[in-house]
Amino acid sequence: MRSRYNCVRGPRAAYMMLVCTPSSPSTLAVASFPASVSLSSPPLPLSNVLDDTKIAPSPPPATTQSTTMTTAANLSSKAAPPGNKHVLLMLDSQRFMLEDQPVGVPEAKTVYPNIKEVLEFARVAQPNPPLIIHVRNTGDPGDPDEPDTPGWQLIFDPLPNEVVIDKRKNNAFAGTTLGSWIPMDAEIVVVGFQTDFSVRATCSAALGRGNEVILLREAHATFDRIEVLNGGGVTKASAIEAEIEAELEEAGVHVFEMKDLPGIFADR
Repeated sequence: MRSRYNCVRGPRAAYMMLVCTPSSPSTLAVASFPASVSLSSPPLPLSNVLDDTKIAPSPPPATTQSTTMTTAANLSSKAAPPGNKHVLLMLDSQRFMLEDQPVGVPEAKTVYPNIKEVLEFARVAQPNPPLIIHVRNTGDPGDPDEPDTPGWQLIFDPLPNEVVIDKRKNNAFAGTTLGSWIPMDAEIVVVGFQTDFSVRATCSAALGRGNEVILLREAHATFDRIEVLNGGGVTKASAIEAEIEAELEEAGVHVFEMKDLPGIFADR
């Protein structure tokens, strides 16, 4: 993933503990942390996240999630019905995000049950249920989201009428068919990862298309950030999340609370 920062991941265990410096062709830094996690291990049990939430994980899929990108051509039968004006966009909700730190996000125990609740509300919403789109980031070899590794798998298994789109950039509209699935006048509810990368870029792109965008607080998350040019200090993930919420709200995104969820998919 890329942003306005040049970010270099450390050794394999430091996957997303990023060291960021303002964009410059000559300024890069590397963080190094002890190795503790291997992506060659079996699919993650999510036990550390689930012990405190008392929520059971989704049952394992019958088959490995496909690396094939969903397109209008090969899933025309799954397209949103005419007039559908609501979309739930599940950004990069992939299993490595829930691993122990430094691989997983600090707020995993909070954000996991919240995203699960949003998805459950969307799946039973009536009379006009939203189109549910799962966007999956496809990383490079050695990344935690390298295709066909346990961490790359989606946290929540898509239902047959839901769409899965693979992406390579922060902006989920860039280089994908996402725009063909979402009407330009649709209202998009955004949850997922990472707040300062995919969430920020995709929300901004959706605003640029003319969509109404809703971001649910505590249903998105990111990682702590090491500030190389600020004495090596660490900006906590919670501070980054609040900063991006304020930035996007100023730009026109509606930032809602989880308590607003019951009416969020209602026709307005």
